[in-house]
Amino acid sequence: MKQKMQKGTKEFLLLTVGTLIVAAGVYFFKFPNNFSTGGVSGISIILGAFLPHITPATLMLIINMVLLAIGFLVFGRKFGIRTAYCSTLLSFSTWAMEKIYPMNAPFTDEPMLELCFAVGLPAVGSAILFNMDGSTGGTDIVAMIMKKFTNLDIGKALMVSDMIITFSAFTFGIKTGLFSILGLIMKSLLVDVVIENINMCKYLTIITSNPDPICDYIINKLHRGATTHDAKGAYNHENKEIVLTVMSRRQAVLLRRFVKTVDPKAFVLITNTSEIIGKGFRGVS
Repeated sequence: MKQKMQKGTKEFLLLTVGTLIVAAGVYFFKFPNNFSTGGVSGISIILGAFLPHITPATLMLIINMVLLAIGFLVFGRKFGIRTAYCSTLLSFSTWAMEKIYPMNAPFTDEPMLELCFAVGLPAVGSAILFNMDGSTGGTDIVAMIMKKFTNLDIGKALMVSDMIITFSAFTFGIKTGLFSILGLIMKSLLVDVVIENINMCKYLTIITSNPDPICDYIINKLHRGATTHDAKGAYNHENKEIVLTVMSRRQAVLLRRFVKTVDPKAFVLITNTSEIIGKGFRGVS
């Protein structure tokens, strides 16, 4: 019970931190520069140009709350609690930032620097949320509804909608429009890179003639699992054993050092992997 509560608290904190990082990137860097890279924040920036009496943060709050209400009407209790929480927190935190620290102009006169933060912060925050099976809602809710009632390819539909929103940024001039297109490309690449690095582990294949101390070290010192199977060298026909294991980068360094002390002739292959499903890693979804 205690472990469940600790896990739930950790997940709640990560969802909160990830959402606040997204909010900071959107409010402090996207809104002042009119960078529209898709999503509800992009729609809010475009609409803000035609509705000068309503700020983008307020528009974002209104749109997200409407989409959230539609999501609950369509999906009922099955609608994701994490998505609802993150979407609500993003909307209200952005609105609160506007009240606490009004932004009348960008921080700097370097649009490329501003674009890096406008894309980088939301990408990092979104990666944290996606890694926790959460999202900030918005156009993701539209995608969920489309998936329920149509046979459309949701990924392509979202990409097209983001492109339309981004091209609308030419409302603010050719320079802003081009920066917005560049930002959309950067965003699509950066989120995947961040997610892969968050989940990055090391997959080790150890070919050895002395597997027992290695397995004992993996299980009792590193608290990881391992699988072994018999093998025979193709050149000298010596009997060997192959030890397969997956662990964090820090643990992999420790294991590599230990293997060399107990079997200097061991052959160790270390590979990066970011999709690991099983006990101690991800559950099967």
